[in-house]
Amino acid sequence: MQLTEITFDTARPIDGYGPGFFRVGGAVIEGPVLVTAQAARSWGGVDDIAALTALAGEIDVILFGSGTVMTAVPAGLVATVEAAGMGVEPMATPSACRAYNVLLSEGRRVALAALAV
Repeated sequence: MQLTEITFDTARPIDGYGPGFFRVGGAVIEGPVLVTAQAARSWGGVDDIAALTALAGEIDVILFGSGTVMTAVPAGLVATVEAAGMGVEPMATPSACRAYNVLLSEGRRVALAALAV
């Protein structure tokens, strides 16, 4: 078996997370987070749909981290994001962070919108 080290070039991977925070590209962000390869910032949570739709044209899929356990994404959020031409994949935040890093390392057009654990 051959192991290959993952490289992110200039992209911002999720370095870690904990109770109420994320560490993205070395910077700590408190509370919910919205991360793309180019930027990471605080996110207003499920009521901040405008921040997600602003990614249209840059992103193909948004990984939605719902916290400690996977819960359904509000139907209105899904409908609005899909109407903007992007997909939404719900999962628990730990799984969403891992999936984001893998897809990011593959050069995919992915974003992470996650609630803190």
